[in-house]
Amino acid sequence: MVGSTIDGVIIIDSSGRPIIQSNFRTTFPSYPLVHIDAFNDALAKCSFHSDLDPVLHVSAAASDERHTSACCHLEHGGLRFLCPVSEEADPLFVFSFLETFIRTLQEYLGDVSASSLKDNFDVVYQLLEEMLDNGHPLTTESNALRDIVLPPSFFNKILNVAGVSGLSAATPTPFSSPIPWRKSGLRYNANEIYFDINEEVDTIVSKTGGVLSSSIWGIIKCNSRLSGTPDLHLTFTNPKLLLDPSFHPCIRLSKFASNKSLSFVPPDGNFTLMEYRVDTAPISQTATGAPQIQQLPISLKASIQLTDFGGNFEFVLSTRPSVKVLESVVFTFFLGHTSTSANCSCLVGGGPIGMNDGKKEGSWNYDPRSQVLAWDIAQLTTNPIILRGSFTSTEPHARPARSVKIAFQMPRHSLSGLKVDQLKLTGEMYKPYKGVRINSSGKVEWRMQTRHVSES
Repeated sequence: MVGSTIDGVIIIDSSGRPIIQSNFRTTFPSYPLVHIDAFNDALAKCSFHSDLDPVLHVSAAASDERHTSACCHLEHGGLRFLCPVSEEADPLFVFSFLETFIRTLQEYLGDVSASSLKDNFDVVYQLLEEMLDNGHPLTTESNALRDIVLPPSFFNKILNVAGVSGLSAATPTPFSSPIPWRKSGLRYNANEIYFDINEEVDTIVSKTGGVLSSSIWGIIKCNSRLSGTPDLHLTFTNPKLLLDPSFHPCIRLSKFASNKSLSFVPPDGNFTLMEYRVDTAPISQTATGAPQIQQLPISLKASIQLTDFGGNFEFVLSTRPSVKVLESVVFTFFLGHTSTSANCSCLVGGGPIGMNDGKKEGSWNYDPRSQVLAWDIAQLTTNPIILRGSFTSTEPHARPARSVKIAFQMPRHSLSGLKVDQLKLTGEMYKPYKGVRINSSGKVEWRMQTRHVSES
């Protein structure tokens, strides 16, 4: 990796038209448009948007007579964020900056959409100029940015429309705090800090029901409203579960390396404290009583019979006995490019429910454009729910997907068993209120066996 520079940022809407872009100082005038056209052409050639490569090669003939370039892109809220790169750079470096820029836009604007970007064009452009300086990320901490780029407000918009200016301005001495991620002189009537521990399991299950691969990814988000300059020390009940951690710059790495605890002076407001991975391989009960990694919380029994010009199927879903309930369960099954229709019924406890009528127990829907059958279940328990039906195809030999995808939510539940032990504060005289909330979710790809039945 040499230099690792980003030529600029371009934001385009859902129709492929540019909304705003940074100042491309070192490239020829048509350079941004070349990459917009290259992205739109590549997107038009894909049957599904998910098939588009995250890094696109832009040929030398299209970009410049001397150099080729690449276009890294991310999708968020119906918008596409493009980053042209003409020098050798690590794509992860580019995507990391894009994700940081999108998070900053969310903190400033709330909803990031085409309309919000157009309504706050001046703020977005200032953020681009401050966060990306001549191809290098510069100021990316939100607390430091708020000293030089004022967040938009309804009051400021009224003043701008009325032609009144000068009533509010950025901090006259930005970057005056000795801690880059925290302002000086903060004061709150109620000192409180909240931790959100969100975990997601990503699993592939074989045709025989065995787990082929499984990983748990976790993220700890914080909302800090503490006065002064507090020094926090956070410990966990079973920190040995944490693997491959990545931290906010406020974390003292030496402390974590020695005893797996987090020592830090927190930023003000919302921030991501750390991300981690948990090994889902079976582990034994430790002497300290650390819990084992839990098994997959959902159970599926599937039967698929392919007939001439279609097929029949039956899926039985339930939770494991150790899990009381799963929420917002979404089951999807791709019926193949030649599928034309589907007819299903949902059953629970031996009786039919919600036959495509949107009842809370479960409802199904077939999208003829994506050719995907979706089954939505508000709450799934140990009581099995059945989806039984058939589909038609224009070809005598239908080719549905050989796997289904299941997504679910588990509120107030930890997949890994990670828990916060205690929080200590030094450097200030008050005792803060601590709130901890744990939520889990999952994505499962469940492979299945199919059987062809001749109707002759």
